[in-house]
Amino acid sequence: MNKQKLFSILGAAVLTIGSINTNAQSVKMPAPSPSQTIKQSFGLGEISVDYSRPLVKGRVVFGDLVPYGKTWRTGANGATKITFTDDVNFGGKDVKAGTYALYTIPGKSSWTIMLYNDLTLGGNVADYNTEKELLRIEASPKTTESKIESFTIELANVKPTSATLQLMWDYTKVSVKITTEIESRIMKNIDAVMTADARPYYQSASYYYENDKDLTKAKMWIEKAVEQNPKAFWVRLLKAKIEMKMGDKKAAVATANEVIALATEAKNDDYVKMAKKLISEAK
Repeated sequence: MNKQKLFSILGAAVLTIGSINTNAQSVKMPAPSPSQTIKQSFGLGEISVDYSRPLVKGRVVFGDLVPYGKTWRTGANGATKITFTDDVNFGGKDVKAGTYALYTIPGKSSWTIMLYNDLTLGGNVADYNTEKELLRIEASPKTTESKIESFTIELANVKPTSATLQLMWDYTKVSVKITTEIESRIMKNIDAVMTADARPYYQSASYYYENDKDLTKAKMWIEKAVEQNPKAFWVRLLKAKIEMKMGDKKAAVATANEVIALATEAKNDDYVKMAKKLISEAK
């Protein structure tokens, strides 16, 4: 075989291999344990969780795929990370704002849940160092009614100052209560802004109403808010609710009728309906 023919054959082979490699690189496959980020407004800040979601795939999960009594990265691939943009209480222990790795030790009757300061450890749990823990708490696993194929983390029962972190997979659910203290800061902020020229009467009255604060002060503020915006039917509805909560049903009904008139003029059926409901409750 002459050299020219040999070079032609080698060149064709290189082009063929290059074409195969190029085609292989262009094929995109779904991740076996897809990643997910969840975000939830909470208190005066936000909670976010970054994790990967392995599947059951017919396997025995806890006690086999995920052994009991051993540290688990709480998901797949790298470690699960949880971020608090504000200070919280996690399972009864105070946590400063920041990002932490979430590790767990599953057990039949009890789980240990840890927040870890070292974000570089990832899934290499063999090098887990308890000295780098922020905290650890105990939680009791519950059996779910239906099977959860994909490992799932969610924030449930979200309220202004509390939420529940839930870890769910197969037929197991583990919950951790998260709380935050915001009342003293909100009250301090209200006191500060109410001395300014543009006073947030409606927002302040709403907070006092929703959180069972001084209703006399709330009524004074909502009346100021009505003066600021006489056509705002939503402001008058709050005024009616405050009057109702104070036990002044006659005043509440009168204000609710004002809401109906203004909301009808604005073609807002929702507020008409809410005002009528308040009137029926007052009878």
